[in-house]
Amino acid sequence: MPGSITPLPVMLSEEDQAIYDRLETPKTIVVRYSYQRKVGEFPYDGDSVPGCGSKMIIRTDRGTEIAEMLTTTCANAGCGKSVSRKEMLEYIKRSGGKDYPFHREGRILRIATVEDLNQQARLDTDKPGMIRLARRFIGELDLDMSLVDVEPLLGQERIIFYYTSEQWVDFRELVKHLAAELHTRIEMVQVNAREEARIVADFEKCGQHCCCKQFLKVLKPVSMRSAKVQKATLDPQKISGRCGRLMCCLRYEDQTYSELKKNLPHKKTIVETEDGIGIVIDSQILTQLVLVRIGTAPPAAYPLESIRSLTKEEAADWRQRMAEEERERAEAWARRTARRTRPREEERPREPQPQDQTTGDAHPADATDGEQKKKRRRRRRRRKPDPSGGEAPQQDASQQDGSTENAEANQSDNPDQPKKKRRRRRRRRRGPGDGEQGGDAPDRGDPPSTPPPAGD
Repeated sequence: MPGSITPLPVMLSEEDQAIYDRLETPKTIVVRYSYQRKVGEFPYDGDSVPGCGSKMIIRTDRGTEIAEMLTTTCANAGCGKSVSRKEMLEYIKRSGGKDYPFHREGRILRIATVEDLNQQARLDTDKPGMIRLARRFIGELDLDMSLVDVEPLLGQERIIFYYTSEQWVDFRELVKHLAAELHTRIEMVQVNAREEARIVADFEKCGQHCCCKQFLKVLKPVSMRSAKVQKATLDPQKISGRCGRLMCCLRYEDQTYSELKKNLPHKKTIVETEDGIGIVIDSQILTQLVLVRIGTAPPAAYPLESIRSLTKEEAADWRQRMAEEERERAEAWARRTARRTRPREEERPREPQPQDQTTGDAHPADATDGEQKKKRRRRRRRRKPDPSGGEAPQQDASQQDGSTENAEANQSDNPDQPKKKRRRRRRRRRGPGDGEQGGDAPDRGDPPSTPPPAGD
């Protein structure tokens, strides 16, 4: 009919049903079950064709429980993620081989119904009470163990308690108490730190689900060498996962980093670049860049293809040239330093200082050295002017000597009297062009008959 809307084939229910009828029922289905994320391939004899992610009811050696369908190993089974048995076995071999938790002891009963899912939800709501009960008994029995989680099965054949402990624990009394309270079979499973993270962990620092909970089945040890090769931070809080151990993702790229690192030269290797010969101080594994220092210039990065490692003979010659240049620079520096620290003029040796004189006369040697203008001399003590307006007559040297001798005699006659302290006279400096003014007489004899002018 003109103007009518023609429905697309994909929107027709008849077409969908026809496609579904052409699908074959899978003979085996790969499922994931248990809190420990076990994987198993079990036979399936149902009429329905389940899709990936469907909930299945399975029976294993533990009992009846709910599992999640992962894929099928049959061609044309209606799942776009179906893989062949050969591909599945190769994946298991690469992922751990015999250590991979793969099981075949079990079978698939049916596709889970709404009643099955509701029953499992009711059992899960009782888990907090079971955990409190178990921890109370653990405290009463004083057991050295830590409870992690509780897993009730759909068929209620048993309840599985997961715990951690550093040593073997005798939990027989604990099992008796729990069985009497819960009226079912009790199974105790000891797990390590990584398995604990697989059970209770959710997200990691990267924002994704924990690898051990999502897809990683074989938890191989991770060494600190992997973190050092990848130049990751060595802070334990940043490279440790929820389990407190090194993150498993450090092992994913370890082989790639190791292969790329083999191409790079080691540190302190002498290489030749387009700018000259230098020493390798660092390298970048992923970018394949080499950090080289040439002489005293700042380090520069060069691609691996643009450098060449020197042979032993070339490296020895280069080291010898560098040693000679370093020695020449050291000698030149020593010469420049010696010139800067050398005095401009040598100091003349100083003559010994004259001893103190009680008469005020300077040392006779000062008179003979009148050519040295900068020589310091003693200043003569000025006399106070006479109150009558005239100047006090100056005593001659003989009178001064006599007074000094009398003072010494008086002190010797009276030994109890404290000795009079001699006062040291200062020497007056001579100004330029003063000549003999302000100093002592050239002949160093008796003092002049008149004192020096008051303005001096």
